Amino acid sequence: MDCFTLTNAHGMEVRFLAYGGTIVSVRVPDREGVFADVTPGFDAAEAYRTDGRYFGALVGRYANRIANGRFAIGDLVYVLPVNDPPNQLHGGPHAFSAREWRVAPFERAGARGAVLCIRSDAGDNGYPGALCVRVTYTLTDDNELAVDYSAIADAVTPVNLTQHAYWNLAGHDAGDILDHELTINATYFTPVDETLIPTGVLRGVTGTAFDFAAPRAIGARIGDDDEQLRIGGGYDHNFVINHEINHERPGALAFAARLRDPRSGRTLEIFTTQPGLQLYSGNGMHHGQPGKGGYAYPRHGAVALETQHFPDSPNHPHFPSTFLSPEQEFTSRTIFRFSAA
Repeated sequence: MDCFTLTNAHGMEVRFLAYGGTIVSVRVPDREGVFADVTPGFDAAEAYRTDGRYFGALVGRYANRIANGRFAIGDLVYVLPVNDPPNQLHGGPHAFSAREWRVAPFERAGARGAVLCIRSDAGDNGYPGALCVRVTYTLTDDNELAVDYSAIADAVTPVNLTQHAYWNLAGHDAGDILDHELTINATYFTPVDETLIPTGVLRGVTGTAFDFAAPRAIGARIGDDDEQLRIGGGYDHNFVINHEINHERPGALAFAARLRDPRSGRTLEIFTTQPGLQLYSGNGMHHGQPGKGGYAYPRHGAVALETQHFPDSPNHPHFPSTFLSPEQEFTSRTIFRFSAA
């Protein structure tokens, strides 16, 4: 597999594969200047072909779940292959996370990056229309990793793209992330049914285990007697990002989340144009082959913070639409900003 490395003026390093556009390592310093790899993964690139945890992968055509593998456009019902019974997850089997992307590296003043492209033919995993996707990774000298998405289709089709990196800011092999302090800029989240499909309602987070409006350890309330936590085995839920209405700059970046490891001082801030953020607290991380250096990742060994549209949006007309038509271009941007103090 082809592997690419981006570095900046301060020594931050991001490595990724053409396979799945998979980010395999991110090395950043702590408050003492000591570097560590803060994302889980594998030493052998081939291991990504057989692991089902989506470590670091670009996910599509539809990130997250679609109920019963079905949606309708007008009177026509599309039936998708189910890979997370009874639902489709992350675009189905052999989706974007399991494809070879075309990669074109670039370098310009203060930034290094690469443009990744893929084509999805009409009927691919049951989706209508051909879809061309372009994702740009840009690493800047401000220790920011920007991920820019673009897609065009020749027929109406749902599109939802995300980067499925997991984070343990103490180091990928440093145990669990339950003491990581998390802030999420969201007043509401989308509760789910027993199969992790949104019920369609927006529920306020205030006073619940889902309230991360102020910094709170991920593990502080993860064990609460809460039906939603029971269903997910922890957090596996979409949060509705608070976007300020800006008529002069529609689609502007909004602060989505901040993750901080109190031990190392490493901090990750996330900004996005997307309406949602999926918080996944690594509830099933311990189910899979050992990772880098043979380390067996524990349950809650890292946290995924996936900027995206809401799960199952094609079946919830009141959710922000994920349908892309031929006269449109889908675009979005997410920035991962690293620091330490």
